[in-house]
Amino acid sequence: MDPLDIVGNLHKIKPVFQPILSAINHGVIGHEVLARYKQDDTWLSLGSFFHDPDVPEEFKVEVDQQVLQLAIEEMLANNSDGMLFINRNAKQLMVNNGEDLMQLLLQYEEKGFHLNRIVIEVTEHDFDEDFESLSHLLLYYKTFGIQIAVDHVGAKSSNIDRIRQLEPHILKIDTSIIRTQNGDVFQDIMYSLSMLAHRIGAALLFENIEDDFQLYFAWKHGSRYYQGFYLAHPSFQPVDHTSLSMKISEKISGYIQREKNLLEQRHNFVKKWEQKVRSVLSKWEGPKKADIFIQSITEQFHEESFRMFVCHIDGQQVSSNFRKKTDTWELEPHKRGSNWAFRPYFLENVMQMKALNTGLLSGLYSDIETKEMVRTFSFPLTDQHFLFIDLRYAYLYDHECLLA
Repeated sequence: MDPLDIVGNLHKIKPVFQPILSAINHGVIGHEVLARYKQDDTWLSLGSFFHDPDVPEEFKVEVDQQVLQLAIEEMLANNSDGMLFINRNAKQLMVNNGEDLMQLLLQYEEKGFHLNRIVIEVTEHDFDEDFESLSHLLLYYKTFGIQIAVDHVGAKSSNIDRIRQLEPHILKIDTSIIRTQNGDVFQDIMYSLSMLAHRIGAALLFENIEDDFQLYFAWKHGSRYYQGFYLAHPSFQPVDHTSLSMKISEKISGYIQREKNLLEQRHNFVKKWEQKVRSVLSKWEGPKKADIFIQSITEQFHEESFRMFVCHIDGQQVSSNFRKKTDTWELEPHKRGSNWAFRPYFLENVMQMKALNTGLLSGLYSDIETKEMVRTFSFPLTDQHFLFIDLRYAYLYDHECLLA
C-alpha cells in the first residue's frame, strides 16, 4: 500500500478493537485499538504502514489521530466502558511535543471519555531514542491520569533501569517468545520481569496468546491481563464486559485444579521424605558423628538424591559431603567446615524449620557444581543442626509436580 494513498483516503480507515481480559474477574477490562484500511472489498492491517521507517512520522500521526478519534466515538456511541490501549512510538509522540495527542484526548474528556481510561503503549525499543525527553513527556501524560504500558518488555535487559525510572502501570510481554527462547533462559527472564513488576507496582499483561499452553503459562506467571487470538480476534466493535467470561473462567478453573493437584502431590513427597528421616532420627548422636548418621540414611534416598550433608544453624557444614557416583556414595571430607549462610534464604529457611519442626523443599535452582536444575529437601535434626538432601534432576524430571 502506498502511504500517500492511505493518508489521502482517511475515510477508508476504521479502528478494530482487540479485547484484553482480566485474571481477577475474567471480564473484558479494555481493548487495544488497531487500524484497518479498506482496499477493494478487503480490510487490511496497517501494521506495515506504521512499522515502515520510510513513512514520515507526520503521516503516521495523522492516521493514528484519525483511528483514535473514530475509536473513542465508537466507544462513546455504544456506552462501552473499560480502558483503551493505543500504540505510539517515541518519534510519533515527540511530534509537536506530544500536544496533538493531548489536545485530542482533552476534547473527548469534555464529552465524557475520562483520561484514566487511556493506556499509551510504548515499546521498549523506544528507549533507544531520546529517553529523557520521552520520559518527561510520559510523566506529563501521567499527571492527567493517563496510564503507561511498556510493550515487548524483556527484549533488551539493558533497559530495566529505564523501566524502573519510568514506573509504567503495565508491562506487556509477548507470549510468542515462549516458542523461540530456550526454556531455562526464558524462565530466568520471567523471574526478573516478575520481580521488576513487583518492585515498581506494575501489572503484567501477556499478549499474542495463541494456544492453551500460552494462556496457562501467563496465568502461572502472574499475568493480571491476557490478550491474543486464542481469546478473541479484533472486531469493529468493542465487546461487552462479560462476553468472554465463560470461556476464560472454564480454562482458569482447569488450571487451578491442575495446580492444586501438583501441589498436593508435592506435599505428599515432602511428607514421605520427612517420615524417612524421622525413622532414623534416633541415630543422630551429634555433629562429631554426622558422617555416621548420613551413612545410615543414604539408602533411604538412593533413588532421589545425589548429595547430602549436615549444617549448623549458623551455616557451617559439620559433615562431609556424601555424593553419589553411579551407584555408590563417596565422601568429600574437604567440604566439612564450609559455611553456606551467605546463600539466599539459608537463614530464613533454617529458622523456619526450627520454629515449625518440619522439612522444607526449596524452589528449583541451578546447582553451581553440576549446572543442572535441582531442588533441596532439608530437615531439622535438632534445633541447631539440619540435614540437606539435594535431589537429582533426573528424579525431578520423572515427577512433574517436582518441576512445576
